[in-house]
Amino acid sequence: MNHSESTVLNVAGVEAVPERLLSTRAVDVNFGSVRALQGVDFDFHKGECVAIAGHNGAGKSTLMSVLAGARRATAGSLQIDGATHERGFDADEARSLGIRCVFQELSLCPNLTIEENMRAVHPQLRHFGWRKRARAVIEAQLDAIFPGHGLRGTDLVGDLSLTQQQMVEIARGFACVDTPVRLVILDEPTSSLDKYTAEQLLAYIRQSAAAGVTCILITHMLEEMLKSADRVMVMRDGKVVSTLAVQNLDKEQIIRAMGQFVEGGSAPAQRVAQANSTAAKLQWKVGPGKRTHIEAARGTIVGFAGLAGQGQTALLHEIYAQARKRGSQQTVAFVAGDRRADGVFIDWSIAQNFDIRRLYNQGSATWINGDALRELFDTWAKKINIRGAAPTENILSLSGGNQQKVLFARALASDADLVLMDDPMRGVDIGTKVEIYALLQAEAARGRTFIWYTTENDEFAYCDTTYVFRSGRVTRVLDRSACTEEALLAASFDEVTA
Repeated sequence: MNHSESTVLNVAGVEAVPERLLSTRAVDVNFGSVRALQGVDFDFHKGECVAIAGHNGAGKSTLMSVLAGARRATAGSLQIDGATHERGFDADEARSLGIRCVFQELSLCPNLTIEENMRAVHPQLRHFGWRKRARAVIEAQLDAIFPGHGLRGTDLVGDLSLTQQQMVEIARGFACVDTPVRLVILDEPTSSLDKYTAEQLLAYIRQSAAAGVTCILITHMLEEMLKSADRVMVMRDGKVVSTLAVQNLDKEQIIRAMGQFVEGGSAPAQRVAQANSTAAKLQWKVGPGKRTHIEAARGTIVGFAGLAGQGQTALLHEIYAQARKRGSQQTVAFVAGDRRADGVFIDWSIAQNFDIRRLYNQGSATWINGDALRELFDTWAKKINIRGAAPTENILSLSGGNQQKVLFARALASDADLVLMDDPMRGVDIGTKVEIYALLQAEAARGRTFIWYTTENDEFAYCDTTYVFRSGRVTRVLDRSACTEEALLAASFDEVTA
């Protein structure tokens, strides 16, 4: 039996093999000398959710591109409905087979409305009345996945927050116009969602699996795997190294299968806040009418919490603008959450994206020495485990998680004493997260100040103070000891008073 097959007990207690929907056989993908996938064999069953775990650059997104028809394999085949497709199939054929994919990088057209973006992937929406039909389909799907979403088909995508765009992308992936949806691939779908909205999606994934739709979930959030998946496929260096049944599975077993080890629980050090409790405070009055007061002692980590889209990112941008004003005493760096729109220069190399602050020396009016740039990049690439391509290659040759690591390394390698972070752990694997948490604490102990918006509530344990936002205002300020899951959730729904 193929190692990816599993058995279940039917009502009579007899062992049965689940019905296959799609199989991969000896799938290879090469990028020059880099082997992104190596002999991948796996069976995806009808009506199940398979979570895929692995470090950044393990081959997860490459495999999904092959399954969705966005990339042809170098070798191997896909099998579906009794037919074998050598090296896979193209995107049109994948859609005709009922395969949908929500990629990690959003594919919506910002200058189109939500209903017009529906037509972009559903050309059968045409003739008189297509707008009304597209609007009805996407709004119904949004209602099904994200009750209370507040979006309309006529909304312009460019006016939506990153979270709202992610919701539209997901709903479009599940929406059925003509061909029944049989397989939905979700690549880091919760990376831009807050905990409440992510829970809505995970519940819908289980609902869809129960209705016979197969879901593939790529996520670095191990809790999401345990909540929503039937099996966990573990990838390492382009290979499937393990398949784990979720029953009786825990996070530590997944981490071990990934080949990553988290020592000592990675608990945040209390000494950072204590050592800086009397330090001078940085203060900002931000937002409409300067009504929101934010302060941070030098050498501490301050968190921004609350449901997504409540003004946290806008406040970070305003703090950044104030810190950049002439006469400001702070040097500042910004780690963007939407890396494609605000973080990377897509025509530049990995090394150039890493150190854009140093490419040109204004004092000497010279460009940086290439050897020095490579040496600096190599140091941080090892420190933060950036992997997958040479520093001279284009930034887009890296996986999304490794692109995010470049942005993080760029900020930490700079001379900034204030670092603003807009949900910076999106798409970063668990092992690297723990290493970054340790780096943040070490840098804070050296006197750097961090202001950190995150949609992952566990990360507020690393913050000395957390501001909870609703409707652009702070509803509560929590110190580390009071920053529990229950307190964060309650404060996220607090009414804002004048």
